[in-house]
Amino acid sequence: MLVPYRTSFNGKLDRLSSLIDRLRVHVSNTPSGSPEEDAANFRVYANEERALRLVYSPLKNGVTGDHRDMEATADELPLVAARITISGVGGQLVSALPDCISVPLAEDPYLTAVVMPLIEEVALPRCGGQAAFQRLCEVVVIRLLRHAMEAGKADTGLLSGLAHPRIAAALVAIHEAPGDIWTLEKLAETAGMSRTQFAVTFKERVGTTPMGYLSTWRLDIARSELEAGLQVKSVASICGFTSPAAFSRAFSRRFGYPPKQRRNQAA
Repeated sequence: MLVPYRTSFNGKLDRLSSLIDRLRVHVSNTPSGSPEEDAANFRVYANEERALRLVYSPLKNGVTGDHRDMEATADELPLVAARITISGVGGQLVSALPDCISVPLAEDPYLTAVVMPLIEEVALPRCGGQAAFQRLCEVVVIRLLRHAMEAGKADTGLLSGLAHPRIAAALVAIHEAPGDIWTLEKLAETAGMSRTQFAVTFKERVGTTPMGYLSTWRLDIARSELEAGLQVKSVASICGFTSPAAFSRAFSRRFGYPPKQRRNQAA
């Protein structure tokens, strides 16, 4: 069995860092009573017993659904309201999240530890408050991703795959080293599974085939690197394509325009 690519400080497989590294989180504070409050997709409420509830509805295709849990109950008051937009390659995580996550914070002390200073920044504005609010919201997003993965909030999709200890090993390997020469056999070996068992379990958990996921991940990274100004030839090599021509064909099939056009637009 191959050694996992990234481990945390306690030796366990780090399932999220390679994705979070590629996330871009933008936060807009929407104070209670302001015209922008209706656009908030992240809220913290407190009831009469001062019990806190966090609710988050990730933006999918730029919009958030109409969810009852986003509204305050009869005995709740709003403490925090913000609009959180997530983009970047790691945005695949967002599409894997449930449409709405409502968490009584008494159930998750780790989330509570971040939300309390967030409430403080809103209640007691000080110098640097907006920057602190942004950073704290980024940490909340990471901990929400952990919560969703560990609580089994997703039946299928990327989070479901990352929640499976063996499938997660293959996913992290793909995320960490997209340019490696991956085959179904090599990914199955990384997961410590037979080829057939791995292929079937991966499809059941993630919703796509292992090689299909690999292709999607490579091309998403490629588009991001082109937007950053890298040359087409360099991007093709980074993302594991045998030649710039093969990369150009795959990119054009996926996005409908050649990679050179994307780089020129970015420039």
